[in-house]
Amino acid sequence: MPARGNANPTGLRRRHGHHNKGSLRSIQNILFVTLVVLGLIYYRVSVYLLQGGKTAAKGTVHNHRPLDTQYIHELQEQGLLLPSKTLNTYQEWRDYATQLASLTPEKIVKTLKLLDPFGVRTFEAKLLEAESEKKAFLTQEELRSIFPCPTSSTTQQQEQQRITLPDQRNSDKARAFRNGTEPYFLFFQHLRKAGGTNFCSLAQHNLPKKQVPKYYCMPDYYWEAPGRPCAGCFSRFDTKTITKHMKEDGHKILGNEWDAFDPDHYFDLPATFATSFRRPLDRALSQFRFECIEDRGCKIKNVTKWWDKRSKDLTNVYVWTFSNEGVRKLSIGTTKADSERRQKVLGRALDVVARFNLVMAMEWLAYAPNHVQRVLGFRDTKTLTERVRPHIAQHKRDDGQERNVMGAAGIAKASWTPENYLPPETYTRMSHDLALDEILTDAARRMFLERLVCDDVSMFD
Repeated sequence: MPARGNANPTGLRRRHGHHNKGSLRSIQNILFVTLVVLGLIYYRVSVYLLQGGKTAAKGTVHNHRPLDTQYIHELQEQGLLLPSKTLNTYQEWRDYATQLASLTPEKIVKTLKLLDPFGVRTFEAKLLEAESEKKAFLTQEELRSIFPCPTSSTTQQQEQQRITLPDQRNSDKARAFRNGTEPYFLFFQHLRKAGGTNFCSLAQHNLPKKQVPKYYCMPDYYWEAPGRPCAGCFSRFDTKTITKHMKEDGHKILGNEWDAFDPDHYFDLPATFATSFRRPLDRALSQFRFECIEDRGCKIKNVTKWWDKRSKDLTNVYVWTFSNEGVRKLSIGTTKADSERRQKVLGRALDVVARFNLVMAMEWLAYAPNHVQRVLGFRDTKTLTERVRPHIAQHKRDDGQERNVMGAAGIAKASWTPENYLPPETYTRMSHDLALDEILTDAARRMFLERLVCDDVSMFD
C-alpha cells in the first residue's frame, strides 16, 4: 500500500510534467500561427495601400514609403504619373495636371493618394495632427513650419516652385473693388456645400446692408428673365445686363450657384472673382446629408441610390463649373479621344481658377483672414471661423460645432467622413467619378496655401 501511495504522487508529477510540456508547445504553436497571420495581414495591408486602397481615417496620407528608385519604378509600372522634373511655374504645374488628367480615373486617384504631387494632402495630415494636439488654430509661423513658401536653392538660381507664379489674376479689378470704384463688384462662384453661405455671411458683415442682395447674395432672384424664377442662374443674362442690374440696384456681390462659370464672358465684367473649394467626396456627401437625410426636397435615404440618380449632373462638377463644358461622358470614357478631352477640360478649368482673385479651401478658412483682407478689403472676418448654413431652421444640428475653434480639425469633426460612411463599392465609384475634381481641388488648395505663406503675394492681390 505504501508503495502504491508513493507511486501515485510520482505518477501525478509525471503526468503534470507531460501536461506542462504540451501546454508550452501549444503556446509556441499559437504564437507561431499568430505571427504568421500578422505577417500576412501586414503584407495584405501593404499591398492594399500600394494599390490605392482607401484609408480608415480622413486626412491620412498614403505616401508612407520614401520615394526611392525601387518604389518609383513600382509606381511607374502601375501606370501612375510622377512629375518628370521640379515644377517651378504655373505652366509647368498646368502641364503636369493635364497629363495626370489623361490617365484613367482609377490611376488619377491612386497617383494623388500615393504621391501627393501638389503637397496638400501631406500638409493636411500634419495640420490635423498639430491642431488636434494643440486644440486650437496654428499661428502663421506654425503654419509655415508645415508648409513653407515653396522654393528650392540651386547653385545657379533660386527657383520658385510656385503654381501661383507668374500670377494670372487681374489685380487692377481687385483694387477697384476694394476702393469702392463704380461699377465694380464681387463675383462669387458658389460651389454647393463648399462654404458659399458662409461667404455670403462674410459679405453681409463687411458691406452696407443695401449693397447685399437679400436672398443669399443672389441678386437675380428679383430680375426679370424668361422661364421660371431662379436665383444664382446668370447664364440667362449677358454681361451688359448683369452690369446694368448691379449698378442700378446698388448691389456689390453676386453669387452664381447653379450655372457654370462662362470665362469667355464673365471675366469681362467689372468685378473681382472669388470661390471656395472643398474636398470633392466630402462635398458630395454633405450635399446628400443636407438634401436627403435632413429632408430638404430629397426622399432618397440610401447614398448609393442617390448617387445612381445624381451622378450624371454631379460627376466632376467642379471641372464642369469652371470649364463650362460637358464632362460626364469623357470622365468615364476609356478611349484615346476621351483621354485627350479630359486633358482639355481640366486645363481650361485650371486656367479659369488661376485667374480668380480669391481661391479658398473650406477646410482651411480659419487661416484665410489676412488673405481675405488683402484681396477684398474686408476687415470683419470672424465668420470664417463660424458655421453658417442655409435653411438652418429646417434641420438644426446640435453637435457643438457652431463655432470652429480648431481649424481644419474642427471642420473634420463636424463633417461625415466618406471613408467611414460610404459602402466600399460606392466610395470607389464616387472617387472615380470625381477624379478630375480631385486634381482641380488639389491644385486650388495649393494656390490657397502659397498665397497664405509667401510674403511676396501681396503685390499681386
